Amino acid sequence: MRKDVRILLVGEPKVGKTSLIMSLVSEEFPTVVPYRAEEITIPADVTPERVPTHIVDYSEAEQTDEQLFQEITKANVICIVYSVNNKTSIEKVTSYWIPLILDNTDKDSRVPLILVGNKSDLVEHSSMETILPVMNQYSEIETCVECSAKNLKNISELFYYAQKAVLHPTGPLYCPDKKDMRPLCVKALTRIFKVSDMDNDGILNDNELNFFQKTCFNMPLEPQALEDVKNVVRKNLSDGVCDNGLTLKGFLFLHTLFIQRGRHETTWTVLRRFGYDDDLELNQDYLFAPLKVPPDCTTELNHTAYLFLQSVFDKHDKDRDCALLPEELRDLFDVFPYTPWGPDVNNTVCTNEQGWITYQGYLSQWTLTTYLDVQRCLEYLGYLGYSIIAEQESQAAAITVTRDKKIDLQKKQTQRGVFRCNVFGDAGSGKSGFLQAFLGRNLMHQQMIKEEHKSYYAISTTFVYGQEKYLLLHEVFPDLDYLSDADLACDIICLVYDVSNPYSFEYCAKVFKQYFMDCKIPCMMIAAKSDLPETKQFYGCSPLEFCRRHKMPPPQSFTCNTAGAPGRDIYTKLSTMAMYPHARLRCMCTCNRCTFCLCQNLLNSELLQTVRAKLHAVVLRRHVSQADLKSSAFWLRASVGASVCALLGFAMYRVLLKTR
Repeated sequence: MRKDVRILLVGEPKVGKTSLIMSLVSEEFPTVVPYRAEEITIPADVTPERVPTHIVDYSEAEQTDEQLFQEITKANVICIVYSVNNKTSIEKVTSYWIPLILDNTDKDSRVPLILVGNKSDLVEHSSMETILPVMNQYSEIETCVECSAKNLKNISELFYYAQKAVLHPTGPLYCPDKKDMRPLCVKALTRIFKVSDMDNDGILNDNELNFFQKTCFNMPLEPQALEDVKNVVRKNLSDGVCDNGLTLKGFLFLHTLFIQRGRHETTWTVLRRFGYDDDLELNQDYLFAPLKVPPDCTTELNHTAYLFLQSVFDKHDKDRDCALLPEELRDLFDVFPYTPWGPDVNNTVCTNEQGWITYQGYLSQWTLTTYLDVQRCLEYLGYLGYSIIAEQESQAAAITVTRDKKIDLQKKQTQRGVFRCNVFGDAGSGKSGFLQAFLGRNLMHQQMIKEEHKSYYAISTTFVYGQEKYLLLHEVFPDLDYLSDADLACDIICLVYDVSNPYSFEYCAKVFKQYFMDCKIPCMMIAAKSDLPETKQFYGCSPLEFCRRHKMPPPQSFTCNTAGAPGRDIYTKLSTMAMYPHARLRCMCTCNRCTFCLCQNLLNSELLQTVRAKLHAVVLRRHVSQADLKSSAFWLRASVGASVCALLGFAMYRVLLKTR
């Protein structure tokens, strides 16, 4: 809605422009009328639409043509006043005033016009027969009002219609020549219908209609009123009602009827509630709600947003196979002005055997968009009507901004659900294969991917100690001199080298030493293509020795040249290291499930190291005399303490096993 409305009154001298303004303000006909009334501002709480209104008068005697042109440019609506008993003033409407206004306004944003027939108290006949052809000739004319400043007839109505012409204009909605809604209006209302059709059956049932009514007008329809609406549609349109629900044709017919009967505000209320501006484009404030993301913080979807996206998926998964066919995906994006996902998405997330995006892949792509470009995510949620269907204040309510990573490291715990792993490696080292293997694709499947459909991202879920987390893999372009801050900002570094290429490891060593040797980001070395014969790397030390020197886990063997889907243990390891960067895990077999791994992680955990250090300090500080050593009570206490420690250790071991 506009913040204010500016109304300009023009017309021939002596037609009563100033009298109309003064009669509105004083609610009586003025005995003395000046050449021109001063600009008047009507407060918002006085006007029916609750919008401040400025009324501006024009006088040929006091103002120049240049001042008139300026006022025309500033006006939101122009009232052309004529005298119903003066034929010359009526003729001047078409011969002078309308052409003058059209010449001084932008063609792309025409100012609405109101024709005002004043002095209706002086004649017994109406001027409407003369004015109707003029109204049909110029689409800019919103309406015509006959009034009398002397009798106060239709004075308030005149300025209400002028205000309404600005706030609820007919022009963008309806074409008088074709007697039908304009294409942009039909497109907007079609999107609104599809967003409101929550079960995607092409019909708005009673529950959906009531939710729509409550959303737009803050009150549901009474059962009888609902039935009356459907009866009106049935009477005029054979296919407007189906299975006792309103079809898209019926929905569009209702709004055409509202506009034809002068109830533009009904359609405008619906359009504006669903985010449309005066040009029937989705408002930028609606699509891009303000959201502050501090440095070192990330963005994730919250539980409410995931539930909404789940409902959108279920709505379009008509065959209930937990995957979106190309037709179902096109139907889902039908409420978008463009297709947001390209063919590379199918190589970024999990798909089924037919190559269709699965439910998990669908949520993964939304998670990826939120993490990498939260403003784009807000835009997409706006197209789907998130704030309306989920009954939230704005799209920003779907986003959780995580706390600073430095705080996570200090507190040694995190609530984040998405972890980013940047994958470095020389050309041909197997980075792309490593990403695609995360999505369950072996080498044979990867060879079928077209180069133009290749993706540098892969995202899916992993489980870390029973918690489901998203792991985002990003393949970084192998150029040491042009690594951006985005290439370096991540939760874990993955260095990939080809075991069959003797020069491959050198790149990984250089990247590590140049960028990551002194940072706190955990790193993992991946010995890719482990199915090929391993050759000695031409470097100062072996990959295993390099990892030992820099306190990294030993190189992890990996291959995607398998009969079935490649193993996922290595990705679980990456997620665990990303989630617990302070833990310094030293799991040798990388499974994180066996007894050895659990015990190794427990022994190396900082919690146990801290407890051990404190107990050691207490024992060293305590003075133990020879008498204590010979006392049975001392040894009894020592044995009880040892038993308690053993029981606690066993209990913790059982808990860890149970969580796996």
